[in-house]
Amino acid sequence: MSLNNSSNVFLDSVPSNTNRFQVNVIHESHESSAAAANNTDPPHYEETSFGDEAQNRFRVSFRPGKQECYDNFLQNGETAKTDATFHAYDSHTNTYYLQTFGHNTMDAVPKIEYYRNTGSVSGPKINRPSLLEIHEQLAKNVAVTPGSADRVANGDGMPGDEQAENKEEDQSGAVKFGWVKGVLVRCMLNIWGVMLFIRLSWIVGEAGIGLGVIIIGLSVVVTTLTGISMSAICTNGVVRGGGAYYLISRSLGPEFGGSIGLIFAFANAVAVAMYVVGFAETVVDLLKESDSMMVDPTNDIRIIGSITVVILLGISVAGMEWEAKAQVILLVILLIAIANFFIGTVIPSNNEKKSRGFFNYQASIFAENFGPSFTKGEGFFSVFAIFFPAATGILAGANISGDLEDPQDAIPRGTMLAIFITTVAYIGVAICVGACVVRDATGNMNDTIISGMNCNGSAACGLGYDFSRCQHEPCQYGLMNNFQVMSMVSGFGPLITAGIFSATLSSALASLVSAPKVFQALCKDNIYKALQFFAKGYGKNNEPLRGYVLTFVIAMAFILIAELNTIAPIISNFFLASYALINFSCFHASYAKSPGWRPAYGIYNMWVSLFGAVLCCAVMFVINWWAAVITYVIEFFLYIYVTYKKPDVNWGSSTQALSYVSALDNALELTTVEDHVKNFRPQCIVLTGGPMTRPALLDISHAFTKNSGLCICCEVFVVRATSSRKMLFSPCSPCVVLGEPKSLTMSNEGPFIKTNFGILFKKSSLASGLGRMKPNTLVIGYKKNWRKAPLTEIENYVGIIHDAFDFEIGVVIVRISQGFDISQVLQVQEELEKLEQERLALEATIKDSDCEEGNGGIRGLFKKAGKLNITKPTAKKDSSINTIQSMHVGEFNQKLVEASTQFKKKQGKGTIDVWWLFDDGGLTLLIPYILTLRKKWKDCKLRIYVGGKINRIEEEKIAIASLLSKFRIKFADIHIIGDINIKPNKESWKVFEEMIEPYCLHESCKDSITAEKLKRENPWKITDAELEAVKEKSYRQVRLNELLQEHSRAASLIVLSLPVARKGSISDWLYMAWLEILTKNLPPVLLVRGNHKNVLTFYS
Repeated sequence: MSLNNSSNVFLDSVPSNTNRFQVNVIHESHESSAAAANNTDPPHYEETSFGDEAQNRFRVSFRPGKQECYDNFLQNGETAKTDATFHAYDSHTNTYYLQTFGHNTMDAVPKIEYYRNTGSVSGPKINRPSLLEIHEQLAKNVAVTPGSADRVANGDGMPGDEQAENKEEDQSGAVKFGWVKGVLVRCMLNIWGVMLFIRLSWIVGEAGIGLGVIIIGLSVVVTTLTGISMSAICTNGVVRGGGAYYLISRSLGPEFGGSIGLIFAFANAVAVAMYVVGFAETVVDLLKESDSMMVDPTNDIRIIGSITVVILLGISVAGMEWEAKAQVILLVILLIAIANFFIGTVIPSNNEKKSRGFFNYQASIFAENFGPSFTKGEGFFSVFAIFFPAATGILAGANISGDLEDPQDAIPRGTMLAIFITTVAYIGVAICVGACVVRDATGNMNDTIISGMNCNGSAACGLGYDFSRCQHEPCQYGLMNNFQVMSMVSGFGPLITAGIFSATLSSALASLVSAPKVFQALCKDNIYKALQFFAKGYGKNNEPLRGYVLTFVIAMAFILIAELNTIAPIISNFFLASYALINFSCFHASYAKSPGWRPAYGIYNMWVSLFGAVLCCAVMFVINWWAAVITYVIEFFLYIYVTYKKPDVNWGSSTQALSYVSALDNALELTTVEDHVKNFRPQCIVLTGGPMTRPALLDISHAFTKNSGLCICCEVFVVRATSSRKMLFSPCSPCVVLGEPKSLTMSNEGPFIKTNFGILFKKSSLASGLGRMKPNTLVIGYKKNWRKAPLTEIENYVGIIHDAFDFEIGVVIVRISQGFDISQVLQVQEELEKLEQERLALEATIKDSDCEEGNGGIRGLFKKAGKLNITKPTAKKDSSINTIQSMHVGEFNQKLVEASTQFKKKQGKGTIDVWWLFDDGGLTLLIPYILTLRKKWKDCKLRIYVGGKINRIEEEKIAIASLLSKFRIKFADIHIIGDINIKPNKESWKVFEEMIEPYCLHESCKDSITAEKLKRENPWKITDAELEAVKEKSYRQVRLNELLQEHSRAASLIVLSLPVARKGSISDWLYMAWLEILTKNLPPVLLVRGNHKNVLTFYS
């Protein structure tokens, strides 16, 4: 847009709408042009701001003496109302121009708001102008709301429903955590479990320092690979609440996400019970030492565990802020306990500790403990299986992803750092305890070496103690026997007990928070309809209180059962299954090569991720093979369930991307394969118009293409070149509304001129396919109203049949008694639905007014409503077209609706009569055979009718039976029709003659000049010469109808060879008359003509 600077008048700066740009508003008029002649100052353009400041204002300036020109525009700093004809983009009239780039055109400048999802918590989603709005001619006299010009220009308008949704999702004031408190602290607390204090020393005793470090390293490899894969997924887009479930479901789709999400949430809930029981067992041991048992060990564990889980539930329900504070306190205790152990290793040991096997750092002890010393029944993998659960917990931060300030940064940073710190601690403790404590010790301070005694060469013997009797009888101390080694070594034993408490309670608290969060995200996605109740959140943090209660019930149940040794391996396998799917998600997204896979975390490799997934699966079997099998069975069952339910979600998963890649690869590979008759299948382009308007035509086409061929629904728009093209871009109705999702829809525009219709068809048929996957058969409905149709419609209808034959494409014409088009029924249904909506809206308005004004204030409104005669609607049983009952006959044809659904029903026991009169390559026989393979048609038997000679009926019957047997096509009966070529009876022929009478030229009874004139004026009419030349063919069509009436009147479906009209010899109207008389008063008929290339073969 170019502007004349001399005519610009500038306004003073007045604040207006909040916007990210600073904009000049310029007024052009004849008066201002005159004033500007004496003023040659350049226009004072404001600088456009592309910064992130949210408070930039809509700024205007004015020249001296011209402010009154804008009194109608600005009033007290606000935009005033303008004339209704104001348009923000009108560059040819006397109006306001929005001068800043991005505001003087409908084209929108880049904004983050265009790329947000509806309901995004980070800000509103706005819609950019569509390509059609920019490309089409600008509408005239469009009223624009004052002050909204820049919003419209940039597509900032947002529908009210989206505003409401955003308002509901607004979580300002919610507690959000950074990467330290939200991820690092939680992961460290979960990874540093009770295993660190009571099992690591035993693992070092069994496997030795060398293999112990390898066990820790192997576990860390699994968690590190999972952490890397998780980091890549997290940084590939905005991460919302749901943790592992969210990552897996958005990567692999709802089938994998829904299956793993449910078992992952359950695993976290049961893990609460496991950790609480671990805490309760430690407390019960202390009670035993002080002889303060309440009932008995089992019931004491239940009592203490129940009280503990109630307290933890109270902390969780109090809010994430309180839970985070508790986690920090527990971490401090845990760090003090670990530091206490390292300090204890350098404090000189006393005689009591030496008798229990602790001698401070000794090279001899390190050398002795470096190698393995497995006891009976133990081995590397059994010890690894015991330790590995200690390395889990890396998802503790990701599970509360919805409560993190920046999950994309916090999850990778916090998780990977937590893995590193905890790994260093585990390895450090393992090496230190292995270098300080011997494997076996008696605990008896008198077992010392005295002079004259033989030393067995052990490290303890060299240090003055004889623990040799531990080789013959069990001892209570040492790495192999005492689970409280860390308490003994530490500087202050009770701190280790506090560390055990901290480890168990922090893990229990993290699981108690994780399970409801993951479960809430799963329920919000509505993958399992029955669980929608638990999707509701409360408070500013959208806390899943219902999920907390459910987790509490599950945890309490398992605490009371107190049989966790059996369930523990399954829970560990549930976590490992989550790790495996996270790794596989990263691999799958990379392998799919989708342009949308752009993780900011670049330290990953898809093959390493695949190795991590395989490693996780292997570890599952190492830990417990039957638990792994149970895990896979449960996950497979849930996967099948979600797949069967087909949740209505589209998350752009890598499964979708890989499906595209696979389809593309297969299509490209298919192009190198030559067609073969054994692999022929009908690939149909069906001219349905809108698929909703001709459901029966789509149903019968789908019946012989489902799971075997291609079915493309095509809608051709025939428009004049000058007419609007907006209708061409209206989306086609998806076939899924008809219950048949395996059909494709396409639309094509065609010119009004008939001569180009063949070009249109070729474009529709050939361009709609891909490589070898292109249509080879045209399916159209019979034109029932051909007698009343305009000439151009008949020419186009017959012309498309000729075009199909020219392009060597088979043709199928389907005729049913009532016709296919139900568009009028749908239109009436739509009108009724609109009336129903209006009535409900009026009732809602009356109800709202009643609530606002009271009974006395709206009596007049009730009187007006009474005059409208509002009646209570009948209950709607179904929204489909079959439920419309109470309508006038002129508006609704019940028989038409019933006919439109006849191919959806099971056909029952009947026959499909195949009149294979002409050999077209076998398509006339193949289509009915495919129909008999379908569930709805399987009870129908094939009856074959073939023309033949009267004196050779048996011989030809045997020949056809032999041919069909070689084709492996089962049939119920074969009929040889020997009287096809005899003349029809007079009544039938008279019907045909009356049918074609309006379209006959009758030039033979005119003089030659008049006859030539009639031919020029009506070239489409049937001439007497044409009738005489094809009289035998006309006889045949009439006679065939008589035979069809005689033999196939009761058939469920008739498949009949389609007669071919030779181009230039048979007029369009005569051909339509042939089709009419051939299929008149019959059951549903398929007129089929292949392309005369073999589609059947009896060769292997």
